[in-house]
Amino acid sequence: MVDILLWILILVLFILSFVGIVFPIIPSVLVIWGGFLLYHFAINGETLSWFFWIPMVMFTIILFVADIIVNSHFVKRFGGSKWGERVAAIAVIVGSFIVPPFGIIIIPFVAVFITELIQRRTAREAIKASVGSLLGFLGSSVAKVIIQLVMIIWFFLDVWINF
Repeated sequence: MVDILLWILILVLFILSFVGIVFPIIPSVLVIWGGFLLYHFAINGETLSWFFWIPMVMFTIILFVADIIVNSHFVKRFGGSKWGERVAAIAVIVGSFIVPPFGIIIIPFVAVFITELIQRRTAREAIKASVGSLLGFLGSSVAKVIIQLVMIIWFFLDVWINF
């Protein structure tokens, strides 16, 4: 009975990790790790191998930096300045705490727009860089969904098949 409750909690944590993509106040990858660690320490501490843990650490690092790097890249690609890139990176972090889930979209968009205007860009160029910020967020969200699915599927393969 306890194992069933623990498995239900693990599944809830995995589902909650996807809610964290829409509501970035929830640290998605840390919630996934909660499921991994709950299994490891409460159900079976011998099943998950180094072949599991090392890639999970790498995926975790990728997920932590995905928003910042992808957002900055898209701002640059859409003609934004270096300052626009930097502001986009900071605004993603700040935006996740302001009016979730919309802050992570609105704050970088507005911040990049204002920054580009301050850099003496035209309104059209500023909008273009801001759209780059928006596309960066959407791109990183898709990447996070894919990476989180890979992490969760890998977990189940390692648990059930000793992958």
